[in-house]
Amino acid sequence: MYHHRPVLLAPDAREKTLASRAVIDELVRENRVAYAVTTGVGKLSDTRIPPEQIRELQMNLLRSHAVGVGPALSESVVRAMILLRANSLAKGFSGVRPLVIDTLCEMLNRRVHPVIPSQGSVGASGDLAPLAHLALVVAGEGEATFDGKHLSGAQAMAAAQVKPVVLEAKEAISLINGTQAMLAIGALSLLAAETLVDTADVLGALTLDALRGTTVAMDERIHRARPHAGQIESARNLRRLLEGSQIRESHIDCNRVQDAYSLRCIPQVHGAVRDTLGYCRKVFETEINSAVDNPLVFASPQSQREPRRPSKVPAVDDRRGMPEKQDPVSGQVLSGGNFHGEPIAFALDYMAIALTSLAGISERRIERMVNPSLNEGLPPFLASEAGLNSGFMMAQVTAAAVVSENKVLAHPASVDSITTSGNKEDYVSMGMSAALKLESIVANTTNVLAIEAAASAQAIEFLAPLKTSARLQRAHAAIRAVSAKVTRDRVLAQDFAKLARLIAEGRLAAALHE
Repeated sequence: MYHHRPVLLAPDAREKTLASRAVIDELVRENRVAYAVTTGVGKLSDTRIPPEQIRELQMNLLRSHAVGVGPALSESVVRAMILLRANSLAKGFSGVRPLVIDTLCEMLNRRVHPVIPSQGSVGASGDLAPLAHLALVVAGEGEATFDGKHLSGAQAMAAAQVKPVVLEAKEAISLINGTQAMLAIGALSLLAAETLVDTADVLGALTLDALRGTTVAMDERIHRARPHAGQIESARNLRRLLEGSQIRESHIDCNRVQDAYSLRCIPQVHGAVRDTLGYCRKVFETEINSAVDNPLVFASPQSQREPRRPSKVPAVDDRRGMPEKQDPVSGQVLSGGNFHGEPIAFALDYMAIALTSLAGISERRIERMVNPSLNEGLPPFLASEAGLNSGFMMAQVTAAAVVSENKVLAHPASVDSITTSGNKEDYVSMGMSAALKLESIVANTTNVLAIEAAASAQAIEFLAPLKTSARLQRAHAAIRAVSAKVTRDRVLAQDFAKLARLIAEGRLAAALHE
């Protein structure tokens, strides 16, 4: 998505795809009944489509489903959608020709990016509207960007020298039936979130040192007694990050018994976020490597070995969901619901909740650094000549505002449903809504951590000549490379934007791996 690496269909996947396509071709030749192959879709599944109108059906499906509204999805999300859809089709259960997958690969390789409105999906039957906008470009319609220009789909494909596909039976429904829009946002958000939780460990350690907190709460024995994997990892990270800190050694025999939760419970909170992201990764990896089309084509082992062999294909009556007769030679076409986004929607909501907590505890640490009632030994609001200068007073307000916005956005979308398609699709996942909210939460959490980065770098400098650990000194230097010390009040908005980019690039998280 980000690195523009070339992609192509693997030879074994090509053979599986040919085998399932042979089943569809034979079904069409015999003019048998199969949902979305020789019938309409959704509530119109009882309407039979004659062979001479099947090509027309393909384009009608794409045009009628391309009803998205709202801002366009980002280029990285669109690229992820193309890749994920190609990978799902390559499983060999969708009955499309390899040409369709090859074209998706070429669009990625030549950087043809469909313009896809972000709103219009309820998450079942997958992300129909967003994927329809993608598929239109495959067929030479719709809109796309190429070489920095916004063009018609036909113009973009021509400029990139990619030949549009004349879609045959079932190929339109196979292109639009899936969870790839919500999954693309989820997968990219997960990668960002994994960087954020590592960054939060680094900044939490820097803040703990700046506030002269104790590391007793990070003792390995405590966390082995409650062995959540993420908690153990974050505690280990904090111990490593603070190893060799002069600041820590200077107060090791002080009278303070316990720190506030936002310091003492960093491993428990950050660790719970880590475990949540681990669960989401498993869900997304499963979905990435799944067939989420409907109906699915199950070619027999013999037809997989000989994909072009003519064979007799069973009819499928979608109302019963069962083939009229079994034929071990050619395979079966079965209707189901793998397109339903509920597993992804739950994970998206779960990740949103976890990141909201990550931002929340970060904001509490910022508050402890700036609040003169809580930051013993540090100047009020980390300001030189406090009173004349306000320092980080309003920076904490911004963090509080963003965290409160996250709390609203974190309300789960997946608990909602709304009936669509003439009550045929009567329980939906709202996964795309969950995904779009998550994008905002990722951005907000990045910004809160950027504010903590600026504040903790400022705070640690007031403890000179004592130094923090070598690892945290490197993190401090990375912060200072883009944001200078605040010696008197100045506009900090651009500092926070630069720090947010630094965090997103993983340059603060790198302190964990040095």
